[in-house]
Amino acid sequence: MKSNQTHKKIALMLPGGGARGSYQVGVLKGIVEMLADNHSIFPIITGTSAGAINAVVLASYADDIKYGVARLEKFWTTIHCNNVYRTDAIMIAKTIAKVFGSILFSKFGVKAPKSLLDNSPLARFLSKELHLARIQQVIDKGDLLGLAITASSYDTSVAKSFYQGQPSILAWNRTRRIGLPQEIGIEHILASAALPFLFPAQLIGNEYYGDGGLRMSAPLSPAIHLGAEKILVIGTRDESPIPTPTEVGEYPSMGELGGYMLDTIFMDTLMADLSRLNRINRTISLLDDNNRAKSHLKQIDTMIIKPSIDVRGVTQQHAKDIPRPVQSLLKIIGGWGKDWRMPSYLLFEPGYTKALIELGYNDSLAQKQAIVDFLN
Repeated sequence: MKSNQTHKKIALMLPGGGARGSYQVGVLKGIVEMLADNHSIFPIITGTSAGAINAVVLASYADDIKYGVARLEKFWTTIHCNNVYRTDAIMIAKTIAKVFGSILFSKFGVKAPKSLLDNSPLARFLSKELHLARIQQVIDKGDLLGLAITASSYDTSVAKSFYQGQPSILAWNRTRRIGLPQEIGIEHILASAALPFLFPAQLIGNEYYGDGGLRMSAPLSPAIHLGAEKILVIGTRDESPIPTPTEVGEYPSMGELGGYMLDTIFMDTLMADLSRLNRINRTISLLDDNNRAKSHLKQIDTMIIKPSIDVRGVTQQHAKDIPRPVQSLLKIIGGWGKDWRMPSYLLFEPGYTKALIELGYNDSLAQKQAIVDFLN
């Protein structure tokens, strides 16, 4: 097996974000253009939700990351909502009927739908697009140290990071988060991307799983357990402050609360974990060599690239591309208009994804020197 010791152990961490995951592709497109040698840039790759899809594609082509990014760009610029979830009027009408039926006739045994949307098309789409067999091939070649996909077990309330990597990587068990060696399959990706309420839970073994961000209190930990010395994070939300309202507005709807929850799942815990890691790095830097060795801690540098603007504005410009039956469903639950959070995760249409790819590409070029310095 070929050694990869000449490369720094740089991990790429891709959090979730639904359709916002296309932003990550734009950033990666800029990165591979700015580096003269992009062979095996990221020997460690981790992903959650939509980030899991991107992670699997990149891991499959860890020996030729430029080609992997090109495949991702084609994937995201040709995708449509009906490739991810059913958008036909009959299915949406049945869902709406079940929602109201469960409210009005619950005492007669009428149950609510398992989810608002049926993502069975995604399984077929991924089966056609992904080349999962290549993951083990690039591991055996030494171009990939490890890939981890995180999902949250509804049965045990534990975040499980399923990983495939070099034999030297050991499984881990921490408070409500564990790492399990498994060959990554479509089921792991579907589990990681099972947005709560929106998509149905995925069964793996005897447990039902939902989005990986639900229970992952330390999103950076899978990369660290796989051996990362540096971690590059590509987020899906800007961190600019939202102005405080000057007067009382409308009570938040179910759809608005759902969008707010998705924001929290995908980015809030990540930002908190980044802050925690920075504090640990500062503490380590204050220790002398002897005490640093006793601490059993290592300094791990991080860099995060995130949207330079609020992507909800981009969502509003392209929201009309969402199929009308889905628009109707979002309007009924109050997830249409106002803050545009929920549509920003569901807008799997080329106009929107191309706009986010362009945004990511420009954002990466704007930070070119910092990115090059970090990766080198």
